[in-house]
Amino acid sequence: MFTNASLKKLLFPLIVEQFLALGVGLADIMMVASAGEEAVSGVSLVDTLVILIMGVFTAMATGGAVVASQYLGFGDRKKARVGANQLVLVCFAFSIFFALVSFGLNGPILRLIYGDLHPTVAANARIYFYIIAASFPFLGGYNAGAAIFRAQGNSKITMVISFIMNLINIAGNYTLIFIIPMGVAGAAVSSLVSRAIACVVTLWLARNPALKISIHRKFKLGFDWSMIRKILYIGVPTGLENSIFQLGKVIVARLITSFGVSAIAANGISSPISAVEVIPGMAIGVGLITVVGQCIGAKKYNEARFFTFKLMKICIVVETCLNLLLILFMKRILALCNLTDETLRTAYILTTMHSVFSMFLWPLSFCLPNALRASNDATFTMKISILSMFLFRVAGSFVLGRYFGLGVVGVWISMMIDWAFRSSFFIHRFFKRKLVPRVSLVE
Repeated sequence: MFTNASLKKLLFPLIVEQFLALGVGLADIMMVASAGEEAVSGVSLVDTLVILIMGVFTAMATGGAVVASQYLGFGDRKKARVGANQLVLVCFAFSIFFALVSFGLNGPILRLIYGDLHPTVAANARIYFYIIAASFPFLGGYNAGAAIFRAQGNSKITMVISFIMNLINIAGNYTLIFIIPMGVAGAAVSSLVSRAIACVVTLWLARNPALKISIHRKFKLGFDWSMIRKILYIGVPTGLENSIFQLGKVIVARLITSFGVSAIAANGISSPISAVEVIPGMAIGVGLITVVGQCIGAKKYNEARFFTFKLMKICIVVETCLNLLLILFMKRILALCNLTDETLRTAYILTTMHSVFSMFLWPLSFCLPNALRASNDATFTMKISILSMFLFRVAGSFVLGRYFGLGVVGVWISMMIDWAFRSSFFIHRFFKRKLVPRVSLVE
């Protein structure tokens, strides 16, 4: 169903888009770092919480992409378009709900999760959280539109939109942090504006009836519960997996706050760098949903397995090349940050360790399960991810970080143990089930 040329057409824009998004995230945190360690600590703590919320949007988009791609592979474009309409409604509904909750419970949420923070860190976190919450509906709409394009293999559109969005974000950051010194508020405002523009443009382009999957021009607010149930069949387990996974990270982030400002800052600067280290895997994981989803919809299970093997091999090779390069330049990258020597030393240990394990363990832990989700096996990935998260990453962080006194380094070692556990189960499931779904979503 897919030629080498069509795979390149799908994957290359996805990789570029991920580089843009996470590269800008790295630029954001470096610009904020110029305002001091209290500022970067406040932003990093809120970003950890926001990623938890964004996991719900991403999960719904994943559910919609799986359903739409399977209908496209099945040859029913009409149902694929119905799925696109319902996906937009679902994403907006969830994003507006979380925005309202974040507005109303800003301070209590931060105190509940992180406890008593340094007053300056807490003030920065609250300002950033208020403004960034306003971007949730736009983020939900953008995720829905991007999923519609990716489900039909048209990732070039989302790459171009991402480029524009991130260009606006960088320009806004520079203006509102350095020229107009607004600090963390400036970083949040630029993110809000860029996400709003990206949302409007993406959904407008998705209305084009010439697309294989499009949003109906006469968009209606009515819910098609039969289609929504199919989206939620994938979206709910994926959403629970993402949210509980991020909740575990938030618990760990609270533990890190007990290690002091230097540990918080090291973790804050290492997180966006570590995200750059897994960009190829993230992109190929998104591509797997489209490729496997269409193969499953067409009931070509052998092709689904073939392309999973092929894309996983590509992922591991590219991850290895990227991370070897990053390890060589890691000290120079970290030197760009305005941080103390102690913080830089810790950040170097964290980022280098993450690079080593990203070459082979990360693809098996986070890329391979997307093939399982695309074959309607999202419940299994949810169970394993939640078990592994709390058994190894959360509990292990307290044991290694606090009991053995390894601090934030112990937290990141626990992360690697978590990867090893979950990858072993996903590999076993892949060979056992062979991507043959027990439940069909397109009949």
